[in-house]
Amino acid sequence: MTKILVIEDEESVRENILDLLEAEDFDAIGAANGRLGIDLALSESPDLILCDLMIPEINGFAVLAVLREKFTTSSVPFIFLTARSAKVDVRQGMELGADDYLTKPFTRAELLTAISARLKRQAAIIKNPPPHAEVKAHPKEMRVIENALRRTIQEGKFREFQMYYQPIVDIKSGEMIAVESLIRWWSHKLGLVSPAELIPLAESTGLIIPLSDWILETVCKQTRTWLDNGLDVLPSCVNISASQFIQPNFVEKVASLLSTYNLAPHYLELEFTETTMMQDINKTIDILQQLKSLGVKITMDDFGTGSSSLIYLKKIPLDIIKIDQYFIYNLSQDCQKLAITKALIQIGQNLNLKVVAKGVETVSELKILRDLRCYAMQGYLFSQPLSSFDFEQMLASKQGLHI
Repeated sequence: MTKILVIEDEESVRENILDLLEAEDFDAIGAANGRLGIDLALSESPDLILCDLMIPEINGFAVLAVLREKFTTSSVPFIFLTARSAKVDVRQGMELGADDYLTKPFTRAELLTAISARLKRQAAIIKNPPPHAEVKAHPKEMRVIENALRRTIQEGKFREFQMYYQPIVDIKSGEMIAVESLIRWWSHKLGLVSPAELIPLAESTGLIIPLSDWILETVCKQTRTWLDNGLDVLPSCVNISASQFIQPNFVEKVASLLSTYNLAPHYLELEFTETTMMQDINKTIDILQQLKSLGVKITMDDFGTGSSSLIYLKKIPLDIIKIDQYFIYNLSQDCQKLAITKALIQIGQNLNLKVVAKGVETVSELKILRDLRCYAMQGYLFSQPLSSFDFEQMLASKQGLHI
């Protein structure tokens, strides 16, 4: 019997798919999050995997990246289930090795047709394997990517990296108020390497430190360029890794960059995950206080997904908290997510913190956040991450969100 693994966090959706598959005589198993999905994929050896893109613990891109690295799951047909239809998402998934995309809501016929097509194609490949030279490079072995990354950084070939910028918008006024800086790697040897592969690999090998230093300086340099070009520049939010954060000279590096590029500190916001902040709370508070004394703003990312205590949260010198996109996705249809999001926003407001919702994709999500008096949003509803050139055009045109 053909075994199909369904990785989907929405219980009603997952159960409907499982019931449908069982009615068609498939052996169907379900997973409610990415981490469990990976475990089941490795232990149950499914013949095909259906995976939601926006799932907790580990998102769909990361699930695919991990499974494509494993010998036993490297060639298992993988179909994304997603409410997102942006070309950049489709392209990223295909580059990681996805076989197909189904955009929600899809019909029973569409699901079964996609499954049938992929299973027939897989059977044909097994029966008549192509010559080695024609086999697509999936998976990109992690050691190959690691060697390429190490060589790129050690040889100073940072031109292979580019910074992309996703605007953050004031929900009430619709005006852009900040921008998050995101790295992309176009390797000359490997092509576009997904951030889902790049960042964990860089962190596990220690290469995240020189890479993060390059990111921070590049963003400061770009901000200076925009200022010199006479643009109304927004504060740039830079993600700081745990390894970078605990470097003894991190605060001095930030101060030096502000001085080198003659930047007022309000142009720089430093973003840390909740998990990073909670690793050593006393040290975290000390370092953040030093950064605050420089005048930069501090953001806690993925608020609500970690293990922070509200007692400590009150003590951490924060300016902004970001609600993880998991809570925003399908907000209008999920009363539990709505209740949690409302509580997170109220916590931020009670602590006099600005609250930013990530991953806003629909007008209904925006309207709910507006009713809850959430301060700001970022997401595909307004803009995907843009190249520096495209974002500069957006800045010059003073584009806003008018819904």
